[in-house]
Amino acid sequence: MSKATKRKHVVKEVLEDCVTPTEDQHIMRVLGSNGNNLHEAVTGSGERFLVSMPTKFRKNIWIKRGDFVIVDPIKEGGKVKGEINFILYRDHIQYLRKLGVWPEGFQEDRTSSERNEEAPKERSERKTEEEEEGDSDSEDDDSDLFVNTNRATVLYSESEEETDEDEEGNNDDDGGDDEEEEEDDDERRALKTA
Repeated sequence: MSKATKRKHVVKEVLEDCVTPTEDQHIMRVLGSNGNNLHEAVTGSGERFLVSMPTKFRKNIWIKRGDFVIVDPIKEGGKVKGEINFILYRDHIQYLRKLGVWPEGFQEDRTSSERNEEAPKERSERKTEEEEEGDSDSEDDDSDLFVNTNRATVLYSESEEETDEDEEGNNDDDGGDDEEEEEDDDERRALKTA
């Protein structure tokens, strides 16, 4: 079987089939990827452990943090205590909730796709409320701006500008101020590179 044919069958199986977990299996939420096809997951009761992604899903189906999966337990596993058997999408979750097999610990959770399909009316109402509250302060408030920590910031003070103007006005005196001016220039260069 070619890779494309295998991918087609795996994707079709995941998207079209509705699977109910057996007594051995657990419905779990993925907390994150630990690499090497291992994912940290939590059960409805709060138990956390690593689960592995079987080879049939690798590079065919992608899961992310917050997705739900059906896991087969591995009894002899030390750190890895389960293997992903099925990946649950929105339709599967709704089907399992209707059947009443959805874990109590996940009852209040909503999947990312359910959050994205929030009613447009609710979005527009929330948007108008935010605009009304934030009209006066939004123009003057810079606290929500992103600060790039990868760049060194140069702070200029007004006192440096004043000293530059003073030095330009006093250039008529050719006293021994050349050394002081060079020291001031060195300090300015050091501030700019810092």
